[in-house]
Amino acid sequence: MGSIYWDDFKKIEMRIGTIIEVKDFPEARNPAYQLKVDLGEKIGIRQSSAQITDLYSKEDLVGQQVLVVFNLPPKQIGTFISDCLITGFKRDDNTVVLAIPQGNVENGTLLV
Repeated sequence: MGSIYWDDFKKIEMRIGTIIEVKDFPEARNPAYQLKVDLGEKIGIRQSSAQITDLYSKEDLVGQQVLVVFNLPPKQIGTFISDCLITGFKRDDNTVVLAIPQGNVENGTLLV
């Protein structure tokens, strides 16, 4: 990967949200969940698809805070529209570990 400039990085709007709903996504090509994420009163609820079924159960995810990229355009995944991107780290075995805050952060807070 090449270098980017600070002005490029500042264009990426990353915010904290809390997962409030998790559904199976059987139509996905790779095992995935459909997630609803609460990004606070000013932004509201957004949805995303995430391929995190290997390490996380639906029950584990509800109430979990996650870091999301908020200002990407919506992406159609089958019949589902994803309007934010859940962030995580891909390990050598292709499982994804979520990027989460160490402490509780107010929903909608911007990563700086």
